[in-house]
Amino acid sequence: MARFLVFILILFAALPRPALASDVPTVAAAADLRFAMETLATAFQKETGRSVRLVFGSSGIFHQQIMAGAPFQLYLSADEDFVLRLARAGKTVDTGTLYAEGRIVIVAPTGSKLAVDSNFTALRKALARGEIRRFAIANPEHAPYGMRAEEALRHTGLWSQIKPRLVMGENVSQALQFATTGGADGGIVALSLVRSPTFKSMGRYALVPEAWHQPLLQRMVLTKGAGETARHFYAWLQTPPARAVFERYGFALPEVAR
Repeated sequence: MARFLVFILILFAALPRPALASDVPTVAAAADLRFAMETLATAFQKETGRSVRLVFGSSGIFHQQIMAGAPFQLYLSADEDFVLRLARAGKTVDTGTLYAEGRIVIVAPTGSKLAVDSNFTALRKALARGEIRRFAIANPEHAPYGMRAEEALRHTGLWSQIKPRLVMGENVSQALQFATTGGADGGIVALSLVRSPTFKSMGRYALVPEAWHQPLLQRMVLTKGAGETARHFYAWLQTPPARAVFERYGFALPEVAR
């Protein structure tokens, strides 16, 4: 009997232990990552038994919150500059790593008369005819995808014409909601969001040329005081299976983390 008990104790000790209930870190993730990160967090939990709590929003607003002491343990920004600013302010363990490069797309909801094309030809004609009542982008003041949308519209000379018709989302996920269900005729949003299967019945899209805007270099970083699970998740997001998920949602992958 004693030997049996010893065997059971040894077997129990060898089993992977679930993460402590108190070690469930809050992860601040840019809104363009919603579908990719939900997939990744589920896979991470199945593989490791550890859980993370995902919060999605504007990268710029998360930057402000972390500067003010918000208890996020891992931050995935859609613009690496926000991460580098936090690092200079001593809020992170280091400068983090690039995990992806994003792309923007022009979208139109099902039923909209606006055709979508990569050269914005249809958008230009629709504006000239007065057919664009509302057009959605993320707020360029703090949302990287909104900044890039503005840059693309300025590049094509359409910014001044379309600006009075803009409806701005707090983040790119909300901009997509406005563009597809909020009465807008179209918008500019993240490729990663329209790669979700749920978008197929909502509208259509076309890629915006990369040369029309600054690159969306996306960087993640651990904040000071990050716990064990956050560190595990950060490392796991750099593994081939995790990178394959990012790629599935339309992100370009940096060849070497830097």
